[in-house]
Amino acid sequence: MGRRILNDALRSIVNAEKRRKSTVELKPISTVISSFLNIMKYRGYIKNFEVFDPHRVGKISVELQGRVNDCRALTYRQDIKAKDIEKYKTLKLPTHQWGYVVISTPNGVLDHEEAIRRNVGGQVLGYFH
Repeated sequence: MGRRILNDALRSIVNAEKRRKSTVELKPISTVISSFLNIMKYRGYIKNFEVFDPHRVGKISVELQGRVNDCRALTYRQDIKAKDIEKYKTLKLPTHQWGYVVISTPNGVLDHEEAIRRNVGGQVLGYFH
């Protein structure tokens, strides 16, 4: 799946946020990265992103909003059941008020709230807050 590629992309976003940049370009790309960014956009952590030339090497241009404090991908495989998602969230996220765990499920890439709503488990990709 290329968890190393996902981790590099997420760390680039965090480093650009710390330097107060307005945009960042991510290379190389994957469909998992664009799914992760879709969740970040839906939850209001980034303004927008645009994929350039997805069938070749490609790149993604991300417009930052200044809300991302930390964003990490798990480089190891972490399976999680639907009933254990809430417990995992309290272990990984700093507070109960904000932040999302992103999970790859049979229904696609979802955040923890949507996975609990649909009652599906899967592999943890990473988290952001």
